[in-house]
Amino acid sequence: MSAPESEKQPIAPEPAPVSATTPAPAPAAHKPAASDDGVAQTFFGEPLVGFDPSEITGSLVVLEGMDGSGRSTQIALLQEWLESEGFAVQTSGLRRSNLVGKDIDELLAKNAVTRLTLGLMYATDFFDQVEHRILPALRSGTVVLADRYIFTLIARGVVRGINRDYLSGLYAMALRPHLTFWLNVRPETAFAREFKKAQAISYWEAGRDMSLSHDLYWSFIRYQTMIQREFEVMAKRNNFIELDGEASVPAVNKQLRQKIGESLGIRATKYSPSAALQHLWR
Repeated sequence: MSAPESEKQPIAPEPAPVSATTPAPAPAAHKPAASDDGVAQTFFGEPLVGFDPSEITGSLVVLEGMDGSGRSTQIALLQEWLESEGFAVQTSGLRRSNLVGKDIDELLAKNAVTRLTLGLMYATDFFDQVEHRILPALRSGTVVLADRYIFTLIARGVVRGINRDYLSGLYAMALRPHLTFWLNVRPETAFAREFKKAQAISYWEAGRDMSLSHDLYWSFIRYQTMIQREFEVMAKRNNFIELDGEASVPAVNKQLRQKIGESLGIRATKYSPSAALQHLWR
């Protein structure tokens, strides 16, 4: 994809559509009846069939945020740090299941999938990873670092008009993270970072399927603003730890290590990246 028009000439802001300026409330988490076995604290709603919460000996740590927020960079650094502290680490993210990960990539490349179909395929990808990747790791005492979680999937669906209650029910069997961080950045910052990195902007991350603007730049800004507003409400309801994603990588990493260290009982959280990751430390 060539550089957007905003790189070539000044752009007069177009009036934002109503959907981009009216934030919708985030879906309320399912609240099952409290129980002595810990199920209510382990899942957002109904538990997975045959699952025993006492089997969980690891920790699920989620990093949320739009493209350009620095999630992937921080996960790479956190993995190295945790492993140096003696922890086994497993990562997860979107479109990584063996079942449908490649299929989703192919559909996205064609820009021809419907919103509901795409949402259901992402849900399939998520729960396949829960069954074959996340739960086995947590049962073995591993720290799972998730590059995005159900919050991104719900936000994307809601801003595309998929029923909020339907999405809440769809992810009712999702595990509650032990920690959820939100690396919050301005959409303008995210655009600049992504375009600098790839010299292109994703069709879907720019919300081009929603016809928000004929201009790539303004489509991205409006779409990501809608996603950001969904996160703002979900952050309050789900106890996100909000961090300034526009701060330096070392500064953000230090805050992450402090919070994760407190949760895992790591007293000393000093860290310097290896030569292999030094290029990320900026």
